[in-house]
Amino acid sequence: MCRPRLSSPAILKPGVEFNFKQTINQLLAEITQSTSLLNPVAAESLIQELESAPRIFGYGSGRSGFILRTFCMRLMHLGFTIYYVGETITPRIQPQDLLLVVSGSGETPQSRELLRQARSRGARTVAFTAHPESAIGQEADLTVLIPGTTKLSLAYELESIQCPGSLFEQAAFLFFETVILMLYQRRPGRNRHDVLARHANLE
Repeated sequence: MCRPRLSSPAILKPGVEFNFKQTINQLLAEITQSTSLLNPVAAESLIQELESAPRIFGYGSGRSGFILRTFCMRLMHLGFTIYYVGETITPRIQPQDLLLVVSGSGETPQSRELLRQARSRGARTVAFTAHPESAIGQEADLTVLIPGTTKLSLAYELESIQCPGSLFEQAAFLFFETVILMLYQRRPGRNRHDVLARHANLE
């Protein structure tokens, strides 16, 4: 469907530009606060889990799932064997494999059930959540705290002007990108050409 072109550039109403920049600065301030609370030890522990696992599986519901997919994609670019749960080509999980689960609330039913199934089959599990004391946080082998807001809106969550869950998802994305860069810098012989060689070419 063709969209008509505007006959002339849009004209900003008075105050719109200021409000836009002010809003971005508010978002950046929230993200800075959240990421400042991330634990570097958790990043190191995650890297150890990733490098020890024969295969890696990932799952998250809704927007959290989209954030995790970006992490899975980059792990593939770095040479890890990784699958996303629910896809038709995803194989059986085996002992010593690793399941990554993202859930801001830590109570998402499907994520919790998959974590239990993985553990019952001898796989290792990592949970990324804003609530480490949640069911998923308590049951995972490694729980990574991602400070942010969730749909639970509990009193001890960070304050945010954003929609519930957005700050958690933004902080999770930056945590994952940081881990990817750490892996990229540490793996011997790894360079931009290696990553591009694994990039999709059926586009």
